[in-house]
Amino acid sequence: MKKIKMITPLVEMDGDEMTRVLWRDIKKILIEPYVELKSEYYDLGLTHRDETCDEVTIKAAEATKRLGVAVKCATITPNAQRVEEYKLKEMWKSPNGTIRRILDGTVFRAPILAKGITPYVPGWTKPIAIARHAYGDIYNSVEDKAEEGQSAYLVICDKDGKEVRRKLVHEFKAGPGIVQAVHNTDKSIEAFARSCFIFALSEKLSVWFGAKDTISKTYDHRFKDIFADIYEREFRADFESAGLYYMYTLIDDVVARVMRSEGGILWVCKNYDGDVMSDMVATAYGSLGMMSSVLVSPDDKYEYEAAHGTVTRHYYKHLKGEETSTNSVATIFAWTGALNKRGELDGIPELCSFAKKLERATVETIESGFMTGDLAPLFKREGVAVNKLNSKEFLNKIAEKL
Repeated sequence: MKKIKMITPLVEMDGDEMTRVLWRDIKKILIEPYVELKSEYYDLGLTHRDETCDEVTIKAAEATKRLGVAVKCATITPNAQRVEEYKLKEMWKSPNGTIRRILDGTVFRAPILAKGITPYVPGWTKPIAIARHAYGDIYNSVEDKAEEGQSAYLVICDKDGKEVRRKLVHEFKAGPGIVQAVHNTDKSIEAFARSCFIFALSEKLSVWFGAKDTISKTYDHRFKDIFADIYEREFRADFESAGLYYMYTLIDDVVARVMRSEGGILWVCKNYDGDVMSDMVATAYGSLGMMSSVLVSPDDKYEYEAAHGTVTRHYYKHLKGEETSTNSVATIFAWTGALNKRGELDGIPELCSFAKKLERATVETIESGFMTGDLAPLFKREGVAVNKLNSKEFLNKIAEKL
């Protein structure tokens, strides 16, 4: 067949371990036979990040701002063990955190549903999308150790560095300890709020936002106030005409409500809450391999990725020559999301159509009983037998359906 031509390149960010292996196979088996793929390639594998002192991550984010659409493979965020394993120059920051900071974007995650994969929470019959604030909190924190007898203060200075006020955090009289400072900005919270309300309207979802303003009377309360103000001034009328609503309540109350709900909502979370709750929701729907993720900036730049990690355990098996059965669905949907958005922005309906067909072929492959090992124990569909496939067999089965 004649390949679909692209106009503007995608930003392609390669990654680590088993997802890097799948990345290559997905392109070769499912995309390149049909699309004349144009991409600006950046290797975000941990070894190359270390070689470039993480400059490659910054360049990839800046390229996303320039070209508008990116697709990213899962990457390693190094800890002490990884520093030793890869002999790194230093413990580099999360590449996702760096990209989020540069784009000032909001992360939206939603489960990929397939008939036969029943959620662990039976009442969840509709998808729950998660909006994660992509700036501040502990991801941009400053922290240190304190010795016995030392004191920690929160100090606010004016633009000339002159102290305006200070608050005692803690006096470490009884022994040493630790201290951490986090921050956020009104500008970032406002952009986050608008992104959430716009996304919810486009997807026809009501919005539930939870924080802990009863305890965090300045920090979390600022989130609550900004969201309420923007909703009332800019979005209430549109929400009501669409039959939707916005609700703020405490984070623990939101969790309880979500567990009792049928889904079909956008759950808005601060940065750390979103990191945790998105994995919980993904797992409850069946698998982290069935969770899509897109970072959206306030100026409409898009970065698509899988919501899961690099599947280290499978990678070590792969290195030994052993067979793996690794779920590639979320990574496929990262590619389809990026290709569809590129097609929308460049006016290439054939590219959009291809992306949607690949998504449908992927889901229908599972629904017809062919899947990877993580899904096999979860699959129950009357009259359909389960066929567990290895990593490449699954991709080839999707290609047949496509």
